[in-house]
Amino acid sequence: MAEKATIYKANITLADMDRSVYGDYNLTVALHPSETVERMMVRILAFCYCAAENLTFTKGLSSMDEPDLWLKHDNGTILQWIEVGQPAPERLKKASGQAEAVRVFSYGRGMDVWWKTNSAAIRALPKVSIQYFAADELQQLGALADKTMKLTVTITENIAYVSSATENVALHLREME
Repeated sequence: MAEKATIYKANITLADMDRSVYGDYNLTVALHPSETVERMMVRILAFCYCAAENLTFTKGLSSMDEPDLWLKHDNGTILQWIEVGQPAPERLKKASGQAEAVRVFSYGRGMDVWWKTNSAAIRALPKVSIQYFAADELQQLGALADKTMKLTVTITENIAYVSSATENVALHLREME
């Protein structure tokens, strides 16, 4: 019998000073059996960095045809295709054909090797932007994960300050060069 996803609830108070986006979001996030808590937390951060009306989590790892998140226009057009991790250039090329913009939030071990191997192919895709979080900062973020989370996220100058009742973490979102 296949393992089932673990459901997490995240109540987020967001203040994105960089984009003047403010709001309270009640997110239900499924942790896929093959997914790490770290990856799930990056998905939540990606939501915060892209927060907008019509931004939704997709089937993610359960579907090869969908990103982790997407922002769709009311008419169904994909405005942003948002990936988490280290997607293949072919996947990003396909996404570029379907969306107005493709955004990747990368992280984790092997990220440098992935970028060195794929940077030329990815740079050739004008709709794609790659940003990343440092591994040491993500370890601290993972400590905030709980089945029910109440988080305050303040974003300024591409730094996310994430606070729970007991801990504070700062994460720098960097551009891949």
